[in-house]
Amino acid sequence: MKATLKYLTGIAGPSGYGSKTTADEVAQDCLSCMPTSHQLTAIVTGATSGIGAETARVLAKRGVRVVIPARDLRKAEKVKESIQRESPEAEIVILEIDLSSFASIQRFCSEFLSLGLPLHILIDAVRENGETASQSCIQGRIVNVSSVIHNWVDRKHFCFSKLLSPKSYNGTRSYAQSKLANILHAKELARQLKARKANVTINAVHPGIVKTGIIRDYRGFITDSLYFMASKLLKSTSQGAATTCYVALSPQTVGLSGKYFADCNESRCLALANEEAEARKLWKQTRALIHRRFLLPVGQNVKGSSTN
Repeated sequence: MKATLKYLTGIAGPSGYGSKTTADEVAQDCLSCMPTSHQLTAIVTGATSGIGAETARVLAKRGVRVVIPARDLRKAEKVKESIQRESPEAEIVILEIDLSSFASIQRFCSEFLSLGLPLHILIDAVRENGETASQSCIQGRIVNVSSVIHNWVDRKHFCFSKLLSPKSYNGTRSYAQSKLANILHAKELARQLKARKANVTINAVHPGIVKTGIIRDYRGFITDSLYFMASKLLKSTSQGAATTCYVALSPQTVGLSGKYFADCNESRCLALANEEAEARKLWKQTRALIHRRFLLPVGQNVKGSSTN
């Protein structure tokens, strides 16, 4: 009950922010004290709509160079035009990618590297880059966008092999398991980065339940009434992007890695999400799946060098 009241009223947590905080407020606070000579570069996936687009807008508005990987280039161009109408000096780079295709992911990585840009922030991205952090002395940050819905996963029915080839598909269950996987991935990669002494952190965030226009397609007294009541409990898009921006930019999160955040504050996650053995299992099985797709030995990466 206490947590619910805190959410509804927007009472700030230890970070000084709460559920009503917007991404603009976070970015203004975090970037106002940063030297202008240190331009950050961020890759923001999912930036053609919703929270991702708002994250890209806020970062670009504050001087961050934003790279938008997109399957639909026309939608990406519209987002770019919208951002630059508000912030004419904003630097936006659009690169094509289809996250369902490993070949497309490889092309995207090659194209980005060919630009010769540093990389400081990855929002729910596909690849980490510790080289930039070591060269620029600016800590690299990776943010996995998860969800509180990961709490819906039932340990009794959780099995990695069933994730890859389920006998029966349940959309809600699969979504919850994918959000749990986001956190487990962050935990395991955080462990590996620490072991390599890389100046890179990775954390998972729950953006909140955000208002959408889906229900507005069904007009009527009942649906309109339900939408009005629900809208008082849901976050705006800017509020939904706040936690992502906080973890990516805040001086308060320097050095924090393998954590889970909600409402711009560190939060508790499902006990299963904290199990190191499960995180390692997910990592190994994901690597094995990727290498099978590339038809490479598990000990060899895509470019031919060995991996640990």
